[in-house]
Amino acid sequence: MLRTLLFISPLYVTLFWLIVLNTNADKNSPPRAFLGKFMIFASVVYFSHFLFFASLKELYVWVDAFYQYASLMVYPLYYIYFRLLTVDERFSFSKHARYLLPSTILFLFYVVGILLAPKTEYKMWVFQKNLPFSSVGIQWLSVVYVLIKAVFIIQVVLTVTANSLLIRKYGYKAAQYYSNMHDTGTINVNLLNLSMILTAVASITIAILGRDYFENSTFRIGFPSVIFSALLFVIGWLGNRQKPINPAYEVNQEDKNELADLELNSGRKAGVLQKIQELFEQKKVYLRSSLTIQEVADCIGTNRTYISSVINEFSKQNFSAFVNQYRLQELEKILRSGQNLQAHQLAELTGFGSVDSMKRALKMKTNKSLTEWKEEIIKQSHK
Repeated sequence: MLRTLLFISPLYVTLFWLIVLNTNADKNSPPRAFLGKFMIFASVVYFSHFLFFASLKELYVWVDAFYQYASLMVYPLYYIYFRLLTVDERFSFSKHARYLLPSTILFLFYVVGILLAPKTEYKMWVFQKNLPFSSVGIQWLSVVYVLIKAVFIIQVVLTVTANSLLIRKYGYKAAQYYSNMHDTGTINVNLLNLSMILTAVASITIAILGRDYFENSTFRIGFPSVIFSALLFVIGWLGNRQKPINPAYEVNQEDKNELADLELNSGRKAGVLQKIQELFEQKKVYLRSSLTIQEVADCIGTNRTYISSVINEFSKQNFSAFVNQYRLQELEKILRSGQNLQAHQLAELTGFGSVDSMKRALKMKTNKSLTEWKEEIIKQSHK
């Protein structure tokens, strides 16, 4: 009973998130909807595991090819999910299908081997690959199987590496859109990547050892099952909570055309800059911790692409740094006033929203801690 619960637990987790993510699919959140598709293939993998380890081998034979295909698909699908989360606007078959092509080709090769192999030999080969087989179909399958193992490991390494690079790009884009980086879901994105890194390590280990290594030991099968269940639950939970953070979703052709006009009109740029300065200096919108560049654009009556372009050109900063500059000025005023406030109160009053955000902005601007900067300001005030 315990053994069954252990190796079926990842299937329960993937089925749960499959239902949640696909029934709550949001057209305005392509990443969340696509993560639901990832869970479909993950469910196929763990359903196949269930049949294999439950000794339902007559049934497993019928899904073996789909298991191989699903195993090859999960990491490319997760990479596409990360692209949608960080740099791409929406799923495009012409753009993203290439990442799925190697998996599909190997699957077709595998099916060809099944068709060529005698049915009896194929059933034996699925569970006892070390036995000598003479048929062309089994020899073909043996070669394809090795390729599948190799490609799977390569996919895992490439996915983890590529996702880490995408996070860097995401951080740059988020800084152009959000005033507080803790509002961007950056922590969630990093946790999503970390969860997949841990899953990747476990996947490579299991791929090298082979499923036969786990078949006759409750501990051997239980340990990776618990690990995969936990990691898949975290991926589903974080992915379901993650809001659409890719600002590219909101860029339309009209915005791009207006930006092109703006690039040709320096007087218009100066006018936009003046409106931004008035908004910040008179209305102090920077005191809103959740302020985004879209909200600034709405207040001025233009689009966020305009605002980003003007701020980048005139202040040589991204939006986040530009806003934090005003917040630090507000912080300095409060400290000079002599008010004895706690760090969390200072963060709230200046619009940073969190002490960590305030400390990071201060460190980046002055290379000093809050305590050091506070002492310096107090000394200057007493002169």
